[in-house]
Amino acid sequence: MFDIGFSELLLIAVVALIVIGPERLPKVARTLGHLFGRMQRYVNDVKADISRELELDELRKMQSSMEDAARSFQSSVSKEVSETESEFNRLAQAAHPAPDSHPDEPPATPEPATQPSPKQRELALDTSQQAPVQKQV
Repeated sequence: MFDIGFSELLLIAVVALIVIGPERLPKVARTLGHLFGRMQRYVNDVKADISRELELDELRKMQSSMEDAARSFQSSVSKEVSETESEFNRLAQAAHPAPDSHPDEPPATPEPATQPSPKQRELALDTSQQAPVQKQV
């Protein structure tokens, strides 16, 4: 940092002793030490703030890149789903072609299949069997 050797420090101490005097020199040295400590703490705080800001900036960049990747993944998935869905619909239409109908006539609606009730099934079974039903006791 500073290229100050022992001889330069000794020279500065002698000049300070002569200029300030032996009575006030300890008080001045103590005050300079406190000021130097405060300066070091301030510099360290500034360094910590700068490094914190850099980390936050890196995290923001990472977040934006992850959001971009998620958006591109979502768009590719939705594109593939829509392509597959359209292919499936095309195959379904090819497998079951629409019946020919005249434009004047409404399309025919299939009648709903009715299921026989359990009582009707029982009667149908009884009438289909010619032999009488025997119960075993």
